[in-house]
Amino acid sequence: RYPQKSPRSVLDDAEEQWRFTEAELAQAPSIRDGMRQVDELDTRAKCVQFIIQAGIIAQLPVSTITTATTFFHRFLMRKSLKRRVNGERALSPYEIGATALFLATKVEESCRKLQVLASAFFCAAHQNMEITYDDQSHDWWHWAECVLDNEDALLETLCFDLLIGSPHNQLQAMMEACGIERDRDLRHAACAFYAGTVKTPLCLLLGSHTIAAAGLYAACLHCEKSLPDKDGHPWWQPHRVDIKTLRWAVKYMCDVYHAAPHRLKG
Repeated sequence: RYPQKSPRSVLDDAEEQWRFTEAELAQAPSIRDGMRQVDELDTRAKCVQFIIQAGIIAQLPVSTITTATTFFHRFLMRKSLKRRVNGERALSPYEIGATALFLATKVEESCRKLQVLASAFFCAAHQNMEITYDDQSHDWWHWAECVLDNEDALLETLCFDLLIGSPHNQLQAMMEACGIERDRDLRHAACAFYAGTVKTPLCLLLGSHTIAAAGLYAACLHCEKSLPDKDGHPWWQPHRVDIKTLRWAVKYMCDVYHAAPHRLKG
């Protein structure tokens, strides 16, 4: 009989299947089909922003939105946005983004009526949260139909692998282990640091546990705070986080922050 794996080990194994190197990201399907890497990354960022806006309009939890962005990033490592499929038009990244959010509502058990989601996609697509719409119009029905039409294709591309680690939950556990779970400033800064990276493919480079630890580390630097050692070891060591990888992730987050410092204001 095999020993039972811990939840952390199960999650690590699941995420490892979707871990890529920077060199592999530079050879994503769309890039191999002729899209410039800078344009591919820009497409990721714009579509993740679309997912975030639709999620906010539909009043979805942050965990659901984050799961949807991870689905979207993973999809782009398996399918090209440049290639036609069976003679049909190339895939629309925004339609895939909408489908990813639709699927995430089911996975995270935060379901919304299709009418609510279609309206959210419609408003997000027009970049206007207060736009008036006719739920019988072709434009509105397009969003309702596209998520239903693309759901199976998204599931197949993801290999029905729907286990996603939540950096937010990992962060909470780390802060509790350090006895600082009541430090709202530190939590806010940590969340802002890793939330700022969802438009980038960081979730394909690192596991959610490392991302959470990097967010906390970056928050400590930003807030000029230090965390106590645990049994004579640095706070990150009991969480099995490699210091070299942690420092790389912190630099990555800080680079994103310096590109958009407003994230930590207010």
